[in-house]
Amino acid sequence: MKLAEEETFGPVAACFRFTSEDEVVMRANNTPYGLAAYFYTQNLSRVFRVSQAIESGMIGINECAVSTELGPFGGVKESGLGREGSVLGLEEFLEVKTLHI
Repeated sequence: MKLAEEETFGPVAACFRFTSEDEVVMRANNTPYGLAAYFYTQNLSRVFRVSQAIESGMIGINECAVSTELGPFGGVKESGLGREGSVLGLEEFLEVKTLHI
């Protein structure tokens, strides 16, 4: 189905059954895209473990809004390179000077 293979934009929630955390991460990463990912959990250890493993530029954890003017916006893989917004988005336009004293 297209929903499982394309970078879908719009109000849609794709729900798939799974049997293990490893299976979920493998499925999430088995795509050429990586703009945003979302997951829900009450387990703080899982938050850090799964967030580290998922190949995505932005991850919503127990939250559906991943875009804010305060946070960097951007993806990985074919979903983009670099970040817009926040302090990180400004780095592309700055010239850094290093002082060694």
